[in-house]
Amino acid sequence: MSEEPAFSIDVETAISAIPAAAWDGCAAPEAADGDRPKDPFTTHRFLLTLEESGSVGGRSGWLPRHLKATTPDGRLAGVMPLYGKTHSQGEYVFDHNWAHAFEHAGGEYYPKLQGAVPFTPATGRRLLTAPGAPAETDLALLQGAIRLAEANGLSSLHVTFCTEAEWRRGGEYGLLRRQDQQFHWESRGYSTFADFLADLASDKRKNLRKERAKAVENGVRIHRLTGDDIREEHWAAFWDFYQDTGNRKWGRPYLTRRFFDLAQERLRHDALLVMCERGGRWIGGALNFIGRETLFGRYWGCVEHHPFLHFEACYYQAIDAALELGLTRVEAGAQGAHKLARGYLPTPTYSLHHITDPRFRRAVSDYLGRERAAVDEEIEYLRSRGPFRKGD
Repeated sequence: MSEEPAFSIDVETAISAIPAAAWDGCAAPEAADGDRPKDPFTTHRFLLTLEESGSVGGRSGWLPRHLKATTPDGRLAGVMPLYGKTHSQGEYVFDHNWAHAFEHAGGEYYPKLQGAVPFTPATGRRLLTAPGAPAETDLALLQGAIRLAEANGLSSLHVTFCTEAEWRRGGEYGLLRRQDQQFHWESRGYSTFADFLADLASDKRKNLRKERAKAVENGVRIHRLTGDDIREEHWAAFWDFYQDTGNRKWGRPYLTRRFFDLAQERLRHDALLVMCERGGRWIGGALNFIGRETLFGRYWGCVEHHPFLHFEACYYQAIDAALELGLTRVEAGAQGAHKLARGYLPTPTYSLHHITDPRFRRAVSDYLGRERAAVDEEIEYLRSRGPFRKGD
């Protein structure tokens, strides 16, 4: 910044200290008319649910340190969801090797600061500025986060799953830029799932039809539920599915049981549950969240194994639901090259990093330059092998 703007930057250790209307006026101003927010994860109600359920805070290793940028006349110009971290779990932008290298050299990598939505690898704004806010508000928030890290002797600041515009803006300001990829589905003008199928190469189209049929051939029925159609029994069943997946994949589920109780109260209109039932018993399910343009796939679990049921519940039902809701995109979460054959193409994701130690910063910068080139090359290669008819 050439000239420091006249902002007051303050830290709040609980999002409840910021009124919901004020926070959402920065995070989701497009929802002021009562419509859906573009990003359901940065809303006050979602972040409050994480905190009040004990999913973050306490001994979770995610300590809220949210920033507020206030103008001299007392107007809230911007906010930033920010957390002190004592580990690197639940981030999906992996820096474990950085931590190991820094500590091997005699430094202390933790604690660090994380500008993110906990446990949520979904791209969205992280520098949440209100409409009409001064142009430098985003950089004031970023500078405030850097100062907070440095003033407390922290090793680093990481702003993960930010937008490309924020990534470029942060890079101009001197932060290190990292790039990765996810697999997203995008509508190419489809009205129905049949339109999507018709856009695929014939062999891929046949495979998808076979997988969908196989998934339900043992009497499995699929139910899509949102809003008031979701009941306590559905959250109770989904908790069992979530526990099973969490215990197998990462040892301890990030979300508490209380989160799902509060979700019924606060988030059911943001949520889409795909529930799988057989013989009157819930056997599996996928939890999605609904944005204004995008359906975000988050969690899957099951207590019975059926071939291709995971693909049906998480990928094909998500496409069906997106088309039904008038959405144009499905983000199906982190990783998973197997999504490519099912119509989900590689898409860049972005993060920004500030490393306090100058020598370590140079080493990380060199690494990130090589990594970005490799990611770009892989995305280009995978897109060339997509499932769509050639020539389209």
